[in-house]
Amino acid sequence: MATTTPKSPAKGSVLNFNLGPTEIDNIVERLIADGKKLQDSVAAQTSPTFDNVIVPLATRENEKGAEYLVTTFVQNVSTDEAVRDASMAAEEKLNAFEIESLMREDVYHVVRAVFDNPNEMSKLGPEDRRLVEKMEESYRRNGLGLNKEDRERLGTINKQLSELSIRFNRSINENDGHEAFTREELDGLPEDYFDGRETKDVGGVTKYIVTTKYPDYLPAMKLAKNESTRRRLLYADETRCPENSSLLQEAVQLRLEAAQLLKYKTHAEFALELNMAKDPDAVLEFEQDLRTRLNVLADQEVSEIEALKKADKEAAGEPYDGLFSWDFRYYVNMVKERKHNINDEEVKLYFPMKEVTRGVLDIYQEIFSLRFIRVENPPVWHPDVEMYEVWEAKEDKFVGHFYLDLYPRAGKYNHAAVWPIRHAFTRADGSHEYPVAAMVANFPKPTPSAPALLKHSDAVTLLHELGHVLHNICSITKWGRFHGTNTESDFVEAPSQMLENWGWEPEVLGRFAVHYRTGEPIPEALVKKLVAAKNSCAGLLNLRQVFFGMYDMSIHNTADGHTDVKENFLTLREQIVRFKNGDADTWGCATFGHMMGGYDAGYYGYLYSLVFSADMFESRFKKEGVFNPRTGMDYRNMILFPGGSHDSMVGLEKFLGRKPNNKAFLRSIGLATD
Repeated sequence: MATTTPKSPAKGSVLNFNLGPTEIDNIVERLIADGKKLQDSVAAQTSPTFDNVIVPLATRENEKGAEYLVTTFVQNVSTDEAVRDASMAAEEKLNAFEIESLMREDVYHVVRAVFDNPNEMSKLGPEDRRLVEKMEESYRRNGLGLNKEDRERLGTINKQLSELSIRFNRSINENDGHEAFTREELDGLPEDYFDGRETKDVGGVTKYIVTTKYPDYLPAMKLAKNESTRRRLLYADETRCPENSSLLQEAVQLRLEAAQLLKYKTHAEFALELNMAKDPDAVLEFEQDLRTRLNVLADQEVSEIEALKKADKEAAGEPYDGLFSWDFRYYVNMVKERKHNINDEEVKLYFPMKEVTRGVLDIYQEIFSLRFIRVENPPVWHPDVEMYEVWEAKEDKFVGHFYLDLYPRAGKYNHAAVWPIRHAFTRADGSHEYPVAAMVANFPKPTPSAPALLKHSDAVTLLHELGHVLHNICSITKWGRFHGTNTESDFVEAPSQMLENWGWEPEVLGRFAVHYRTGEPIPEALVKKLVAAKNSCAGLLNLRQVFFGMYDMSIHNTADGHTDVKENFLTLREQIVRFKNGDADTWGCATFGHMMGGYDAGYYGYLYSLVFSADMFESRFKKEGVFNPRTGMDYRNMILFPGGSHDSMVGLEKFLGRKPNNKAFLRSIGLATD
């Protein structure tokens, strides 16, 4: 892969992340002042048209979008707490201004005049018409059309919800739980787990600090033989944000009040109106049908796990007391190891971070006819961050660029996600603004004895998240609000989920899975075992996702407001996943960030979109070749390119050549189809 830039990208394509608190404050004040000035001008139009009302508002979205996105993004990655605080405050102010803007009756009046004018609407192309429709819809769903008292109450609620969301997610990012364990208490963990690990002396005994950050927490929950260790860690994780339960409870009540002000029965009914599923009944039917099917698999899996734990208890001379939530990852992993003879610690020797990243990028270049070029000494927010330019492979045409921020550090967002940092759009003169995206993750860091090594599941995560990067980079729309991943929320994961399939294809793994010491390719026998184990405990693992989706609906699809977010979480987890909570007083809902991160009444979309992703992969790439650039270009043009500029079903049916169905999805998780 090239490491130097063949030419400079278009002026302005490189963004500035070196922002101090004062600069962030100044940007926010300017954005708000300019926005108010424009809205005043638009509202004064006496003969509203698409050109003098809609275009100015949408052009401001286009041109100012990057400043908004960068200013609010740095709270997730900056090493400076003052900058993170300023960025969070900026998001609160900008969100409050957005809410105020959508409550301006004078602006809505001229927007609605264009929307209601058949002469204006008939002259517009599809994306322009969709722009007017979505703009009018945004105002209406934010209370324009309500009486003054209800409208003001809705505005207050929306501001409160924005503030609650920021507080909730900040708590998750900055409150890491931890426990201290002896080496004996961590029996089962590999030697490199202890390399460079912080220790402390407790009464003359050396204890190792294990945090609730994923690189610490997940290996311990999967491999620690001591049940008490796993229980303590789960407790540390599920009690680390005590205030978040009440924040979520308040948010749920406010969402219901807002929905009912707008004449919807529940928040779920309000939220789903814009999605592919359309209504709560369709979601509940999907979840319940899948739960019933998965229980057939889970019955056998639970029996196998019970036998394993009973044997462990008998060997320890202890009575069997059932399966608990802290047992879930440990015994699911044990089933995979024993049934398929797979040891994750052996597997990760063949997944060194640098080689996997290089290999995945090379494969995506080949499939999607792109060229990625790593920039030397880029202007970034941390030395760990890499920046890549993206060019068309067959022509000298700049596409955009992206950043990779892959390792954990204090104060950083602690999961894996992709942020669009600048939306692409088309200017009036036909020129394009280039898209920018950032992938933020927390993969294991190098140790003194070995480079960064990934579990196979980490490699699949890398494929997935880089899929979101591609969606943002390969999309070109006229209006920034439709760019990239701005699709229906129950489709947005499908393009990335489809790309996870490459992590299970032997010919793909052969491209980048090499032993970190010898450079030998991963043995064919090990690849076969990995593929065979793909659906190990698929019933329980997918029931866990069903639980999250049904929990989400349980708190957001109630019309009377009588719901307890903490109790619902614990009760449904036991009922659906079938592992007991135990006597520990925990509040797992407090770290369920999706509920305050835009997935409220939408978590079902993770499984729902898998239906589409499985269909796309099996029907096209599996048949036509996983490296087939013609299929890749169809995918770029039909799925990624349009973003949200039309209903996702349009591109999906075009790519498939028919309406989607769930047969490939059911086969992909080991269930028979009719």
